[in-house]
Amino acid sequence: MSIILGIDPWTTTTWFAIIRKKWNNAELLDYWIIDTPPNIPIEEKLFEIWNDINEIISTYNPDLAVIEKLFFTNNIKTWIDVSHARWVVLYCLYSKGIQMKHYTPLELKSAICGNWKATKKQLQNAIKMILNMETTPKPDDAADAIWLAYLWSLLKKDLDF
Repeated sequence: MSIILGIDPWTTTTWFAIIRKKWNNAELLDYWIIDTPPNIPIEEKLFEIWNDINEIISTYNPDLAVIEKLFFTNNIKTWIDVSHARWVVLYCLYSKGIQMKHYTPLELKSAICGNWKATKKQLQNAIKMILNMETTPKPDDAADAIWLAYLWSLLKKDLDF
């Protein structure tokens, strides 16, 4: 049995999902967000993310974390802030000895829907169906965190793109 942590890092909201893999079955244990107030200083946001990640690690003891890579083309300020949040996530996981894998949103969409142009709605609907969820995971970025963990639980190897 293994526990896989999926993470879609942002600054104001960071999404997490926990999948338990046992034999050929993958079970979604939980998903949620770390939600920080939008108008607080970046260092306070990063400290809150750090504390919450440590709590997640203590609670679930993940064997592996799968983290979404940054993929921005327009807003450099957003890219820099999200880079800070991603760094905190990576450092925290590394300091606890947790193995990590990294994928871009395009790799994720291509692997799941066979199309790198798949919409967030398509990803949400696929998750709902495959994991037999009663409702569609919301917000849409929560679906990314779930898919990151779920996809790795199926593959158990690097994606080949």
